[in-house]
Amino acid sequence: MSTTDPIADMLTRLRNGMAVRRRYVQMPSSKIKLA
Repeated sequence: MSTTDPIADMLTRLRNGMAVRRRYVQMPSSKIKLA
């Protein structure tokens, strides 16, 4: 499944992880997120 907005997807995953108090959040890597 590809996302059309990888930055928004990353922020949503982080927000959801923080909401359930996850210590780690996994997400697919991309060149945009590494920059």
